This record gives sequence, structure tokens and C-alpha cells, in this order.
Amino acid sequence: MDIEIEILLVEDNANDEELAIIALKKHNIKNKIKIARDGVEALEYLFGSVDSETLKCFGPLVVLLDLKLPRINGLEVLRRIKSHPEAKKIPVVILTSSSEEKDIIESYRLGANSYIRKPVDFNQFTEAVNQIGLYWLLLNKQSP
Repeated sequence: MDIEIEILLVEDNANDEELAIIALKKHNIKNKIKIARDGVEALEYLFGSVDSETLKCFGPLVVLLDLKLPRINGLEVLRRIKSHPEAKKIPVVILTSSSEEKDIIESYRLGANSYIRKPVDFNQFTEAVNQIGLYWLLLNKQSP
């Protein structure tokens, strides 16, 4: 029995959030999408609170994570996810405007599963989100 994979979109820019949702829907990706607008909201969704070590969110999940977030930045969110014994299994796709080499290197060092720079062009952005959706939601088989 396949269980639907939920998407946690961690994005503080309302325009990018809307574009990502439009892109997913345009390509018939109907998975539930949870929005976190900063790093604190993302950690609270996953763990119940910023300081908790107990994973609250169970079930298949993929995280689309921006790096430039208020309150707690994306690299810290990634570090906390990937340092947790259960949460580290959650695929985390960095979806950010940063093309700085140090961000790319640090993201992979911390355990990011993929790093995608947000295209500026709307059609390229929707196609990038579509490819993310196709791979992580349909093709990839997650660890039980």
C-alpha cells in the first residue's frame, strides 16, 4: 500500500511560495503541502518545538527548503533534521536563490539530498519544481 508523501515547503517569500504551489498543481502533483514561512515554523512542524529532540511528524515526507529564512536559517534547519536519528531519513531538497559555492558545499556537507537554484524565469521555475516533484514524489522510493 502506497502512502501519499507530504511536502513541507519552507519558504519565506510569498511569491516563491505561490509559484511553487502553482507549479506543483500545474503538473498534477496533488500531494498535501504544508507551508512553513521560517526556520522556527519548520522545526516546530517536524519536532513540535524548536528545542525538542522528539520527531513529531511521522510518515513519508519531502522537505523543500530555502536557505535564506528569518529567525532560523535554512542551513540550521537542515543541520537539525540531518542530525536527528529518525528525521535524517527525510529527503531535503534545497530550493534557493543562492548560487554561492559556500552554500552549496555546506548544504551537501550537512546532508542535503539535492541543491537546486531557483530559476528567475517562471517557466523554468515551474519546470524545476515539476522535476523535483516527479523524482521525489513518484520515482524515488523512501526508506521505511
